[in-house]
Amino acid sequence: MKAAAARGQYSEAKETLYLALELAWTEWKLAFTVGLGQQPRLRTIRAGDLESLEKEVARGKARFGLAESARVVSCFEAGRDGFWLHRYLVSQGIENRVVDSSSIEVSRRRRRAKTDRLDAAKLVAMLVRYEQGERRVWSVVRVPTVEQEDQRHLHRELDTLKKERTRQSNRIKGLLAGQGLRLLVDKHFLERLESARLWDGSPVPGGLRFRLEGEFERLEFIAGQIEELEHERRRLMKESRSVGAEKARRLTRLKAIGENSAWMFSLELFAWRKFENRKQLGGLLGFTPTPFNSGESSREQGISKAGNPRLRAMAIQIAWGWLRFQPQSQLSLWYQERFANGGPRLRKVGIVALARKLVIALWRFVELGIIPDGAELKA
Repeated sequence: MKAAAARGQYSEAKETLYLALELAWTEWKLAFTVGLGQQPRLRTIRAGDLESLEKEVARGKARFGLAESARVVSCFEAGRDGFWLHRYLVSQGIENRVVDSSSIEVSRRRRRAKTDRLDAAKLVAMLVRYEQGERRVWSVVRVPTVEQEDQRHLHRELDTLKKERTRQSNRIKGLLAGQGLRLLVDKHFLERLESARLWDGSPVPGGLRFRLEGEFERLEFIAGQIEELEHERRRLMKESRSVGAEKARRLTRLKAIGENSAWMFSLELFAWRKFENRKQLGGLLGFTPTPFNSGESSREQGISKAGNPRLRAMAIQIAWGWLRFQPQSQLSLWYQERFANGGPRLRKVGIVALARKLVIALWRFVELGIIPDGAELKA
């Protein structure tokens, strides 16, 4: 009877074809199987060759004796290729899982074998485990729609340009410091550069002046792009009727929440993600604690720092602003009581804890309209 039951389970498992894709720039590795203990069928196709992918799926069904209408479940790691492949697979009737790469378990050996073939085989084995009920085997990424993904480009480009502006400004200051000069880099920089003198009273050398003028021209170009994007964001904040813009406008009603943070939190977090509890929200931003309790050792390793680094950095930034502009709120009073009188390290730990509480309070405000205790709204 046990053998018959095993054969029944095996035949039931064979009704599903499992597929793992290991994506590289030039080629993709495909691993097929029908269950645990089954040697995976490994194939290689050219990267982006969807016709070959369809043929290999059909051949995989034939190889394992499945019907053409058999269920297909696939997975690949989130990365450079984004979500277009997920949308294609879903359009073909394939149930796909986009996996968070950092959540995949790996061997802790100092030296371990790693090839695309091994990764694909391991990925398909973990897919089978996940589909059979081991939900903690990895974390599955929530895939945005095309429109939701497209709306994130504006503030991400703005964030990139601001970092480039800082690098460009620092490069100019570094070139000046090499000659003992300290000049303010603003719209009158070229005039100051013309009248600047070195330690011996000589003018700035021609080669250096030519380079500084070129670097400043690039800085001005970046500043112009930033101004255009900020103007477009202000227009969308006023006129757009999208879910993200509506929630961004709602967030800006609170003191200490400006246009920049409201737009980022809405488009990255509140507009399309759904959270069941505050733990999920804290986990997405990497604010989850990581205790180390083993034997006689017991210590806290700090926050996990998993998830979205942009949102985590912005949450900490607006937490400092919250203390300044919402001093009578319960969150600010809680911070003042527990952390304000401590040293620099304790205040640093406290601001991270405040950031986590603040993000949860903003989530409740956006979704349920619950104003944080003691917080003030703008006029």
